[in-house]
Amino acid sequence: MREETSTPEATEAAGARLATRLEPGDVVLVGGELGSGKTTFVRGACRALGVAGPVTSPTFEIGHVYAGRVEIAHVDLYRLPSLAGEDPALLDDYLTPERIGFVEWAAHAAGAIERVAARVTIEHQGGDRRAIAVEP
Repeated sequence: MREETSTPEATEAAGARLATRLEPGDVVLVGGELGSGKTTFVRGACRALGVAGPVTSPTFEIGHVYAGRVEIAHVDLYRLPSLAGEDPALLDDYLTPERIGFVEWAAHAAGAIERVAARVTIEHQGGDRRAIAVEP
């Protein structure tokens, strides 16, 4: 699926549409350059999954866990060039069979992520315009 959005609300709506098909244990890899709207997309998914509070980028903490109808983990690996020097259980603390997980900058995990339900790529098209591709 590929779509274009022109407002943050439309990017959130794209995330919400994806959320309708996710189940506990599923992981979504979210890629795109800095400022492309990855967290906005995840925020929309979180809202659709029942998260009422703030949904913010976990860049400086590695991950956040949100309470919704199901727990949601939002992980950002931007600050880690790889997981080679990290605790092997780092992702295990967030990506559990009971949670739905969203991982930004997943390439830094180099194949350490299982049960990938979807791969999302967001491209900044200028202004508020985004091109969003969701596979499968």
